[in-house]
Amino acid sequence: MLYEYNTVGRSSGCEKGNPTKPLISTSCDERMQKVQASCSHIKHKYVLGDLPYFLDVFKTLQMMGTDVSLKIKRALLPLILFTSLCECKPSSDVRSLAGVAREISGYRDVAQKIIDLAVNGKAQNRSYDRLSAFTDTVGNRMSGSHNLELAIKYMYNALIQDGLENVHLEQVKIPHWVRGKESAVMVLPRNHTMAILGLGSSVGTSSQGIEAEVLVVESFEELRRRAGNAKGKIVVYNQPFVSYGETVVYRANGASEAAKVGAVASLIRSITPFSINSPHTGWQWYQPGVVQIPTACITIEDAEMMARMARRGQKVVVRLHMDAQTLPDADSFNTVAELVGSEHPEQVVLLSGHLDSWDVGQGAMDDGGGVAISWEALSLLRDLGLRPKRTIRMVLWTAEEPGGVGASQYFERHKGNISNFDLVMESDLGTFAPLGLQFTGSKQAKAIMQEVVGLLAAINTTALEEHGEGTDIDMWMQAGVPGASLHTADSKYFWFHHTEADTMTVQSPVEMNLCSALWAVVAYVVADLDEMLPR
Repeated sequence: MLYEYNTVGRSSGCEKGNPTKPLISTSCDERMQKVQASCSHIKHKYVLGDLPYFLDVFKTLQMMGTDVSLKIKRALLPLILFTSLCECKPSSDVRSLAGVAREISGYRDVAQKIIDLAVNGKAQNRSYDRLSAFTDTVGNRMSGSHNLELAIKYMYNALIQDGLENVHLEQVKIPHWVRGKESAVMVLPRNHTMAILGLGSSVGTSSQGIEAEVLVVESFEELRRRAGNAKGKIVVYNQPFVSYGETVVYRANGASEAAKVGAVASLIRSITPFSINSPHTGWQWYQPGVVQIPTACITIEDAEMMARMARRGQKVVVRLHMDAQTLPDADSFNTVAELVGSEHPEQVVLLSGHLDSWDVGQGAMDDGGGVAISWEALSLLRDLGLRPKRTIRMVLWTAEEPGGVGASQYFERHKGNISNFDLVMESDLGTFAPLGLQFTGSKQAKAIMQEVVGLLAAINTTALEEHGEGTDIDMWMQAGVPGASLHTADSKYFWFHHTEADTMTVQSPVEMNLCSALWAVVAYVVADLDEMLPR
């Protein structure tokens, strides 16, 4: 339940989170005197009450064999007197969690209908089939590329044909980096052709390329210690993989850190825990005022081999050639479709994935899956004739890979209406077997979302973890809008991430059915609740 407490007069014993014990243990007369003394400066705030404590009291009294109802009434009398003396009445825009939980429980039948349609009904495997047709037809979709243009046109037409509402494109400007031809060959101590992928925004080499001795380091600290040996060399980073969040700094900043000590290029061990001689690409950023040098990722196998050679005292020389270049920013579009709300169409639950990908593989996992289940969520609700009170808006972002460029411009365009954004959702960590959601929001909102995912017990996707993730929704969450991301069994995600292996072979129709069901149930229920999520 939600209770109302004194959040200023702490001398009254109404500390947040444990207000009931002093109320129950103190006589009513004593309590009323203290309450009257402090009422003049009381401010009211709704917070989660100490329900577990009341349950403990209830169980204890039951074990004692006493009249539970009478004892509970006596125990709660001081609290009732406290709230009445302070004129503590429920606010018109805040309800008890128990009331919201009862409301949410009323959606069990609807949730089951959505699940049945997605998992066992006519819509079974539809999200997978749509994704395979899309990726097999268009292929990968690099920011600024012709393929991305084709992808946006394909999706725009498909959404219209599917009968979704307010299908439209919102124009943005996005980066246009081109890989070109690239190669890396170790010429000493033996000849060996290496698999590489240049990093986004990297400059190229000259037409003659670069041939230089290698300096292998395992950290930025080691690079700084050995700075005197780096001038004129190619720095190879052989950093161990800890986690993506911790290790990706070498990809993002490795080139500039190497340039600061006079290196002519940098080669970075791919950011992955597993490799079958597969390089992983990604975006990198040059630091202002630092010389820009070519940079690429190499495989774990080649990074470790050069490290072993260097430890044995062998001289390692690499010849690097890259035609990479950055062209002027290109016109592109965020792709939008809706299921318009019946009572509050101006209020929005936003669900999303990003339409662009890297220029390797098919971009099926990153983030074709997120696109497909977001589309499927709207289709499932449309097929069942479900129209929530609020609008469910799907946005397929452009240019996420260069740093959420399309999403940032969308935020700038729509942030003036931020109070009407109820929940923002993004799927961008694969559509593997779903576990539930990751969520960012207030304690009250989290309690409500826990009730919502509870509707998915039939498919065992009821987990609600901390910290919603998503480059494209991060700015909304920072501004206070509740945010959720799909939480899946994604232990293998970074095996395929940004590689040639990101293809439909990674995808499972069964897992995508489950992800679609989860996505649709959460979006619909939140959009149809009587009130928006509390912030």
